[in-house]
Amino acid sequence: MSHNLNLSELHEAVKSVLKECRKQFFESTDYHSLDLKGLNQLVTNNDIAVEKFLTTRLAELTPEAGFLTEEETVVQEKNDLRWIIDPIDGTTNYVHKIPVFSISVALQFRSETILGFVYELNRDELFSAFNGKAFCNDSPISVNKESTLENSLVATGFPYYTFEGLDKYLEVLVFAMKNTRGVRRLGSAAVDLAYVACGRFDVFFEYGLNAWDVAAGAYITECAGGKVSDFSGYGDPIFGRQILAGSPVVFEDFLPEVRKMQ
Repeated sequence: MSHNLNLSELHEAVKSVLKECRKQFFESTDYHSLDLKGLNQLVTNNDIAVEKFLTTRLAELTPEAGFLTEEETVVQEKNDLRWIIDPIDGTTNYVHKIPVFSISVALQFRSETILGFVYELNRDELFSAFNGKAFCNDSPISVNKESTLENSLVATGFPYYTFEGLDKYLEVLVFAMKNTRGVRRLGSAAVDLAYVACGRFDVFFEYGLNAWDVAAGAYITECAGGKVSDFSGYGDPIFGRQILAGSPVVFEDFLPEVRKMQ
């Protein structure tokens, strides 16, 4: 059974919603009030407002769809169609006025992603993918297929509150420092993945993530010709709470290292 959606039309409609969202909530320099959900888990009133805006507008486009959202402002339902939303990926950056944060939106049909959007709000770069094609602001993008381990740039994210695997993580970090051009940590997994998809980064790895952090970016990377998995090389990177994504060659070079983190 298919989903019977016109993905091209829905892709354009969601892009318009995201552009409207940026104009309404992010053109001001007011970074809004702050609350604390847990250890190093920040939330602003804009996280809540953006999520409510997006769920309302997306429900109008797809009334049959359920939602999985970070702030749980709507009932969390696993329908055949389900939107997975992070209203602000990189809230800590947002709170500290560091200009790297994004909106992440993915649509799944029976647990398979069919649409993905990562909107880096500061640079006004809207990364998206559908039907096996990936874009940045309507221009086709691809992973860097010429990259090798030696000339690669690595992205990662530091754990916020899951520190059990820290020693093995640091070993992989040392490997990256010694064998690549460098390591970057931007503070938004969704942006990291989008940057892999367009060839700015060559590989990204992180553990302790949630589905709303990576669902859209993982799909965009795959549609851009990249490889994505958990640290085993074949498991679920969306709900498995660990992800490795990269251009094909560098992905394979990193896989034996991140396997040690399992």
